[in-house]
Amino acid sequence: MASGSKSPFPTQDQILEFVRTSAGPVGKREIGRAFRLDATQKMELKKVLKAMQDEGLLDKGRGHRVAQAGTLPNVAVIEISGVDLDGEVMARPIDWDPDDGDPPAIYLEPGRDMGTAPGVGERILARLERAADGYNARVIRRIAAAPEDVLGILIEVEGELRIRPVDKKQRNEYVVPPADAKDARPGDLVRAQSVRGRRLGLRRARVLERISESEGSAAISLISIHQYGIPVEYPTEARHQAEHAKAAPLGKRDDLRSIPLVTIDGADARDFDDAVYAEPDDDPKNEGGYKLLVAIADVAWYVRPSDPLDRAAFERGNSVYFPDRVVPMLPEELSNGWCSLRPNEDRPCLVAHLQIDKWGTLLSKRFKRAMMRSAARLTYEQVQAASDGNPDDTTGPLMDPVIRPLYGAYDILLKAREERGALEIDMPERVVRLDEHGEVLGIEPRQRLDSHKLIEEFMVLANVAAAEYLEETRRPCMYRIHDQPSLAKLEALGEFLESLGIRFAKGQAVTPARFNQVLARVAETRHQHMVNEVVLRSQAQAQYSPDNIGHFGLALRRYCHFTSPIRRYSDLLVHRALIRGMSPNDGALGEDPGDFGKIGEHLCTTERRAQAAERDAADRYAAHFMGDRVGATFHGRVNGVTRFGLFITLDDIGADGLIPIKTLPADYYDHDEDKHMLVGRATGTAFRLGDRLEVMLKEASPITGGMIFALRGGGSPSGRGGPPHGKGGRAGKPQHRGRKRADKRAVKRAKRDRKQKKS
Repeated sequence: MASGSKSPFPTQDQILEFVRTSAGPVGKREIGRAFRLDATQKMELKKVLKAMQDEGLLDKGRGHRVAQAGTLPNVAVIEISGVDLDGEVMARPIDWDPDDGDPPAIYLEPGRDMGTAPGVGERILARLERAADGYNARVIRRIAAAPEDVLGILIEVEGELRIRPVDKKQRNEYVVPPADAKDARPGDLVRAQSVRGRRLGLRRARVLERISESEGSAAISLISIHQYGIPVEYPTEARHQAEHAKAAPLGKRDDLRSIPLVTIDGADARDFDDAVYAEPDDDPKNEGGYKLLVAIADVAWYVRPSDPLDRAAFERGNSVYFPDRVVPMLPEELSNGWCSLRPNEDRPCLVAHLQIDKWGTLLSKRFKRAMMRSAARLTYEQVQAASDGNPDDTTGPLMDPVIRPLYGAYDILLKAREERGALEIDMPERVVRLDEHGEVLGIEPRQRLDSHKLIEEFMVLANVAAAEYLEETRRPCMYRIHDQPSLAKLEALGEFLESLGIRFAKGQAVTPARFNQVLARVAETRHQHMVNEVVLRSQAQAQYSPDNIGHFGLALRRYCHFTSPIRRYSDLLVHRALIRGMSPNDGALGEDPGDFGKIGEHLCTTERRAQAAERDAADRYAAHFMGDRVGATFHGRVNGVTRFGLFITLDDIGADGLIPIKTLPADYYDHDEDKHMLVGRATGTAFRLGDRLEVMLKEASPITGGMIFALRGGGSPSGRGGPPHGKGGRAGKPQHRGRKRADKRAVKRAKRDRKQKKS
């Protein structure tokens, strides 16, 4: 190499290959030495490694070490998970991320110093060595772990009390001696603690707390709340502060009480944190344009930095919504009271004055503290009916002064959205409908009316304006960022689309419009749902961060959350930053706003916790609703393909369940992860994402939310016929055998796959 010339910078594939072939986790130093990088290149390498971790290509180890995603370190803490069909003790890594799929198999090697056999749930520090079908583990020492908490339903089996865990991952029940049951009875939802003592068979547990007296629909949300550790009770000081809140004075606020601002929400909404108004712009220089008002509840007036309410709100991060209840970020005295824009009541607000031209361009913006009085509490259905020519007694008088101008501005904003090419993925949400007793009436797709989109577009515009204003005034901003898809996900998507005959050129610029072109091509075809699903999975996850990279999905250069401070702490931070330059500025962001980076990470965590809890509760409600339909036949669509079976979404109610691989036509199935397929070796029968199937419900467990289906009809919706690898052989048997231990395990693995009962 010529003196002074740089070594070529390694590609991601080269870095992955180096990490994969290294004996253990390596770091920036080892990679830099291997590729002879200079100081400047090493700085760039640090960014590349961080990006590869974010994309899921690398896992972070101790210190500054990294390893290929899905691999385990040389030394790790593992947990005994059970014994396989041939008597080998198996374990799993305790810190495995479920988003990475199933953990690799770990086989515990017998040792002379083990003493008594390890029990299920026991943790061991072990040295791991790669094997053909997983890892071999050699015990370094046994770890005396703290007793684990168990959340479950107390049941009675042949006179013995047991706890059936609500977590799908906890497959073993716990025995509860009568003396340790406290006052709990069969059917109660309880929190318990495991008790050491049993090595083989079921472990013991003692009840710590009875949470609910019923295992029916009334306990479903409570299960999710306790399982995910969502805070419910407020500290005494925070509760006292909320109970003694008072009406905010007009003072120096703008008086907007004569303007007919209205709230538009769902029929079951109890908190109203945004109100809207629009009118044609009377400026002759802006013909066809509109002036908009987006008024948001002034939560910052009541929740000041570092006070008890603020600390409680930060801990929660956001409100959590279940079919039968809400766990609010703020106490109800505020969320449903002083911070809710109730009709015909004076409420303090932070208002965005926005001006758009006839193309939807944001011409001007300003933010003010004000006092408003909502002219009406409207529902989406009411507003849509009025727009369609069927106004009622409430919306009739508001048609000309309020509703028609709102739709006029919306039409412009919608065209602007289409022009900039925001991502348009069509994945309907499901809604659980309950009766007055909390029983499930039905599960149905959520409506998507123009009135919903109207509010969304007004909120997006206000969020953009807030981010631009904070950027222009050089104030801290908690951005809502959404990165473009990773290269690895784009390549996987491209290969999948090619299998459908759809070209997705890798060399072109990655934009939401490119995805929209693909989605438009498959619209109204049998591939529509499948392609929408795969495109959605290829996207990065939106996050909160003080560092702006734009919002890929919305095709916006800058974006933040401003419009829901009642239910999102991120919005409260944005309000405080905006208020800093206003009069009055009570509750403004202080000189030291805190570490926005760490705050953003915390808010991302609480958001994902809420999403997981809401999703699990919906699954449990669906299983409860389907409990008396075991044996019935349904039609659905494959929404997930794994090595142990197919996940299916039912057409009628949108409920999800598993079709275990053992219910598929007799064969040995290979899992093609890139093409989202299971392919039979002997017959060529293939099942892929998006396939329509007829299934029979075999099991429905409201406790875990799991449902098991069996395939009906024996069809092969994606089959091509013939062994895809040019091989015959007996169905269900792998083609490689031998005397070596790894080969024996391959045969056992085939048996295990066929007996898999994961849900």
